[in-house]
Amino acid sequence: MKSRWLIGAGAAALLFSAQSHAALDMEAGKALGKKSGCFACHQVETKRVGPSWNDVAAKYKGNADAKKVLVEWIKKGGTGRWQMGVMPAYSPRVADADIDQLADFIISLAK
Repeated sequence: MKSRWLIGAGAAALLFSAQSHAALDMEAGKALGKKSGCFACHQVETKRVGPSWNDVAAKYKGNADAKKVLVEWIKKGGTGRWQMGVMPAYSPRVADADIDQLADFIISLAK
């Protein structure tokens, strides 16, 4: 009986720690987006000047090259991908490591 209780308590602890970690990831991703200037045109859930990050994640879901494409797009910018205007280049203004983390975060939003 005691071992069942311990297993249940352990499972509950893992569940709560995973939920806390996911919330921290979302907050860290939003903080990095804000710091990098992304939210001048984007938001996580709704379209602004550019597409929402949820829409970007959905577009690239299951694409093996998604990270490579997003990193290049963030670094170099461009036009025509979403028919919404010009995406400015963020390199070298934003560090490569931050761009890499932003791409990972955006991809992680795919549902």
